[in-house]
Amino acid sequence: MKKKLTLLYFILAVVLVSCSSFESLQKGNLNKVKETGLELKDALPSSFFPKDLHIVAAGDSLTQGVGDSTNSGGYIPYLAQQLEQEKTIRNANFENFGVRGNRADQLLKRLKSKEIDASIEDADLIILTIGGNDLMKVVKENFSSLKLNLFKAEQQIFKERLQSIFTLIRKQNQEAPIVLIGLYNPFYNWFADVKEMNQIVDEWNRQSQSLVDQDGNAYFVDIHDIFLNNEENLLYTDYFHPNDRGYQLIADRVYGILSQEVVDSQEN
Repeated sequence: MKKKLTLLYFILAVVLVSCSSFESLQKGNLNKVKETGLELKDALPSSFFPKDLHIVAAGDSLTQGVGDSTNSGGYIPYLAQQLEQEKTIRNANFENFGVRGNRADQLLKRLKSKEIDASIEDADLIILTIGGNDLMKVVKENFSSLKLNLFKAEQQIFKERLQSIFTLIRKQNQEAPIVLIGLYNPFYNWFADVKEMNQIVDEWNRQSQSLVDQDGNAYFVDIHDIFLNNEENLLYTDYFHPNDRGYQLIADRVYGILSQEVVDSQEN
């Protein structure tokens, strides 16, 4: 009887040791699989894992989409469709904070609101349209006696406010690229012979380009030439805002900058 018990204990011990060894082997292999998986993930290009983009669009009527016959946000739906064709992007989700008539000082005030502040903080990309109403303010207030020095005075004020806008955004979000869409001359079809207006728009755009360059992670999109000498009608019935085709061309220009400067860099 004692010998049977001893044999039974021996068999039981062998089984326990075998199970322990098998369990250790399983854990070891599982760890190796996990490590291999992590190495594989690190080795794969970022494009293998498409992501959702949170994009904040803020500014004036160009962001609101005034003149867009579908009331879907002007250039935004065109740009979203183009971005979602990129293999690195699954969804381009826009939050539209465009308000018709906004000048730089009004946008600066709205950027401090809790809603926009929180959205910018979480943004992967920020797109701005601002300055058109600051320029128009001079035209409306001095229509009968427009002088270059009036535009230059307002240009300096706009520069300071635009710098404040960039400073505030960078306090809210230091990582997201900022895209600033430039100004165009909506009066070209009416006053094609008035070269001064085009010069003023170009000067304001050059100033904005300079501020953008100082940021280091921002991009200026010049759209002035799109509306000059174009055989197509690109303006809405108010002869001021873009129509559907105008917004589509703006989106094309923005996408061209993003695909070259932002999207491609994420793939590498």
